[in-house]
This record gives sequence, C-alpha cells and structure tokens, in this order.
Amino acid sequence: MGPTVARRRGKNRRVASAVAALLTPFGVISFFLAFWRVAADLNWANSFAIPSGLFSHWQVWLGGAALLQTCAHILNRYGSGGDTAAS
Repeated sequence: MGPTVARRRGKNRRVASAVAALLTPFGVISFFLAFWRVAADLNWANSFAIPSGLFSHWQVWLGGAALLQTCAHILNRYGSGGDTAAS
C-alpha cells in the first residue's frame, strides 16, 4: 500500500483571494457603466456604448456590480480564513 493521503480543508484559499482580487475591479467597472447609462439617459453624457439589448439597461449593470462585489466579499472572507456561514 502507498502512503495515505490526508484531505486538508481550505487548500484553495490563495485561489479564492486571487479571484476576489480580480472580481473587485470588474465590479467597479460595472458600476461605472451603470452610472454612464443613467447619465446618458439624463443627457449628461454622450450616448451609451451599447444602444440596445439586455446590456443597454443600467439596472443590469448595477445588479452585475452588486453580484460581483458580493462574490468578491465572500471569496475574500474564505481566503482570509473567515467563516462565511457566521455572516
């Protein structure tokens, strides 16, 4: 028989922290696209880059920003060793 393999808990914490670090800028970009769309609707800015379709609505971009930031927060807690169930 070969050596026994022990299962370690939390071995992907570094990966979770790295993914969270990448999600945060995408969340900020999504928020600014939502703001740009609102500003374009109020004629405060030039026309929005996506004139029609699902991604032409500011609600989609704002919801995406909230979802990305929530995922980044959860992954950061996991990556730092925090208990996500206690939140």
